[in-house]
Amino acid sequence: MNWMKTFLLMTVMTLLLVGLGSLIGGRNGALFALVIAGVMNFISYWFSDKIVLKMYRAKPVGPEDTTGLYDAVRELATQTRIPMPKVYVIPNESPNAFATGRNPDHAAVAATVGILGLLDRRELKAVMAHELGHVRNRDILISSVAATLAGAIGYLAFGARLRAFFGDRRDGGSSWLVLLGAILAPLAAALIQMAISRNREYAADYTGAHLTHDPEALANALLKLQAGVSRAPMGDQAATTAHLFIVNPLSGASMGKLFSTHPPVEERVARLRALVGRV
Repeated sequence: MNWMKTFLLMTVMTLLLVGLGSLIGGRNGALFALVIAGVMNFISYWFSDKIVLKMYRAKPVGPEDTTGLYDAVRELATQTRIPMPKVYVIPNESPNAFATGRNPDHAAVAATVGILGLLDRRELKAVMAHELGHVRNRDILISSVAATLAGAIGYLAFGARLRAFFGDRRDGGSSWLVLLGAILAPLAAALIQMAISRNREYAADYTGAHLTHDPEALANALLKLQAGVSRAPMGDQAATTAHLFIVNPLSGASMGKLFSTHPPVEERVARLRALVGRV
């Protein structure tokens, strides 16, 4: 992953948060914004994996698993010399998978029932290599923190809009500035979050291809998943966690380069196929 780019994007998100807090309440507002970010990041760091797994009613699986999922994760974890993540199956027919956790020592990977019935074992291993790429690249936490900061900016923006509409009418210029910030800051945060998510997916694709030495398997899996999600999207519950999944769980089709949390599958496949014979 391009850590410098990610660091700069996260810095901009933090500045957006502090700047919005300052617009609302001056220096005290900026300090309050930092406190909010700290509390939300604490929750995200320690509990984000448990929250998302519970949200999808994920069930743990062990060595007795007969689908090949557990064996694929164990083989890849041994190969990459990272601790064995916990492995879960989600009772959902929409084909997808994600990784979560705060670091390689506290990581989990989850796959839906739909993906286990759709992919062959070679393709399933390629998908798990992608997810362990997220773990090894330590970007599962970055994604959670980005989502948390975006959420904090959204809450402050709501408060800013209330202040702009119901604040002191004698301070009209300031109210309009607050309202403008309340509109633009969440939009900017969403775009930054999407940029981070797209960057993560490209990096995990690259890492996964190197782990398996089989980029074609991951390319084929992505095409199957895109078609499968188009037939059976996950539904509204996945909206807030869409960035976690290997393909967008709301629609298999690209929703536009600017507003999608994932790169277009066609671009990912082209990059992967360019690696054939080189990894």
